[in-house]
Amino acid sequence: MHLFYTPTINADIFTLNEEESKHCNRVLRLTAGDLIYLVDGVGGFFETKIIEAHPKRCTVQVLNVTRAHEKRSNYLHVAIAPTKNIERLEWFLEKATEIGIDEITPILCDHSERKEIKVERLNKIIESAMKQSLKAYHPILHELTPFSKFITQPFAAGMLKYIAYCGESTKHSFALQIKENPLSNLILIGPEGDFSSKEIMAAAAQQFQVVTLGNARLRTETAAIAATVMANNY
Repeated sequence: MHLFYTPTINADIFTLNEEESKHCNRVLRLTAGDLIYLVDGVGGFFETKIIEAHPKRCTVQVLNVTRAHEKRSNYLHVAIAPTKNIERLEWFLEKATEIGIDEITPILCDHSERKEIKVERLNKIIESAMKQSLKAYHPILHELTPFSKFITQPFAAGMLKYIAYCGESTKHSFALQIKENPLSNLILIGPEGDFSSKEIMAAAAQQFQVVTLGNARLRTETAAIAATVMANNY
């Protein structure tokens, strides 16, 4: 199955952008009459037939549309401090997209070693993972946001907020919290140096609940993946 990301699709006859047209015609060598599938990133899954195989403007006809294709029953937002090695963050974005995630916010923390990211590049990684795993939803990726600004913003009604860190405080299991309240969850994952005590207290003041992801000490990207897997088990 050949899948293409087309967020602007809005008609029964649609022309792929130049990048996707080139991939369709020059790389995959598809021709008129071949079937391809399009996703719009917000749940639309389109079965189409190529009617003009041009390397700059491949045109298709929509044959069938599925809305809310394989929509997940729960909503997960992960706020994560970007890792010093950007490849680890990229790995998280790829795998989380494949598993299932709705929203990602990179956060700038007191102990952050990486203080900038390239959102356009990271969105390309998400897009590629979405197509590879046949997903119809493109996770929302926000700009890098200071921790203090992020935790004080208004969130959707009913969203439960959590923070995971390596301290010794008594903490509830995130997996059990998700099981009891699976619909809408946000979790904060800190940098390699963990959250500062100031940040932990600030999160508590904003009603973030402290949770544990298990007994092992996890890398930032591993912790974020563990949380994603837990959220997708319910």
